[in-house]
Amino acid sequence: MKTTTELSELLRRHTTAFAPVIDANLQSNVVCRLDFTAANTLLQQTDLVDTATFNEAVNQMLAEQKATIGVGGYFEDRSIYRRSSHFDAAAESRNLHLGIDIWMEAEKPIFTPLDAIVHSFQDNNNFGDYGPTIILQHELEGVTFYTLYGHLSRKSLEGLEVGKAFKKGDRIAWLGNYPENGDWPPHLHFQVMATMEGRSGDFPGVAAASDRAHFEQICPNPNIILQCPLLPL
Repeated sequence: MKTTTELSELLRRHTTAFAPVIDANLQSNVVCRLDFTAANTLLQQTDLVDTATFNEAVNQMLAEQKATIGVGGYFEDRSIYRRSSHFDAAAESRNLHLGIDIWMEAEKPIFTPLDAIVHSFQDNNNFGDYGPTIILQHELEGVTFYTLYGHLSRKSLEGLEVGKAFKKGDRIAWLGNYPENGDWPPHLHFQVMATMEGRSGDFPGVAAASDRAHFEQICPNPNIILQCPLLPL
């Protein structure tokens, strides 16, 4: 297994080889950065358990920046997971977001950035969870790594099978709407992992602060693939 540093260096050597993950230019002026930390007063005043109300807040955040797509979240310390007992454990809540979110309209197609095979998939059907999820396995220079796509539509899992091959740029899924997407305002959770740690169909997308060092070693910055100039590389 490569560490995050080693895998990041490998991915950086291939930045010109990646296909877009969504059918939109993340370098355009319709894209803005969204803040889901405790500093966002709008979210502090929003009933996040009511997904329709939460969705209205996200749309307001986009409208205020005259954008239709919002991005952000890599290792962001978020307060929004208090909406779900799936993350808000008595011992230590999970608040650190391990991927990048792309907030946009539901039913948009999702594509693989590289040749891939399906590692695993499942409907993580808990309130506030991923909902329908696909994990792809890739190889570059003999190194295997994985990408995760969460909050998809249920139809994305129809006819899928482990080992199914996709070519770079192939459509692999559609973005889901609530409640089938884990009951979230529509967005894609995109994450890169150096190892699956024996997991299948699921992988932590949010971590406790005490686990930060561990996940920093296995979850490189997805923006190396997405190449959005609003986000750090």
